[in-house]
Amino acid sequence: MNFARLIFILTLAALGQQAVGQTPVASVPSVDLSRYVGKWFEIASFPMFFQRHCIADTTAEYSSASDGAINVHNRCRTESGFDDASGKARVVEGSGNGRLKVWFFWPFKADYWVIGLDDNYRWAVVGNPNRKYLWILSRTPQLPDDQLQAALAAAAAQGYDLKMLCYTVQSGAGQAPR
Repeated sequence: MNFARLIFILTLAALGQQAVGQTPVASVPSVDLSRYVGKWFEIASFPMFFQRHCIADTTAEYSSASDGAINVHNRCRTESGFDDASGKARVVEGSGNGRLKVWFFWPFKADYWVIGLDDNYRWAVVGNPNRKYLWILSRTPQLPDDQLQAALAAAAAQGYDLKMLCYTVQSGAGQAPR
């Protein structure tokens, strides 16, 4: 590989773009934020450094902020109790609310794209354009198999490698599927 091609590929990766030759990730055409806010349970996710201490009961709770942003509160059980992180998100203009920028400390923002969404808002699939992040979320601690399969199909259709998924244990619901 020549140096110019290597720089080009590294630049794309740094900008969070998809790999050369891969179909771009697409967010859903629209999200009704009044239906999306509330508590979501993590069913599965790609391993993330910032979630390395989470062992169970991972949730995300969204609420409308007075300034038009969305408040974000993430929580998970760790070996020593609970870990919490609070942040904000803003809708990317022209995205039909399917794309947001989220931040937990300024000035660092990350893409939060809803790439799959149940018509009744029972589950959501959240990812980013470079396919390094993926979360399967549910309104309930366990997702019925037919709904889980639909969420997984939405992620697979976007080119995400589902072999990287780790399933999340939610207390009181038994062991998550493997």
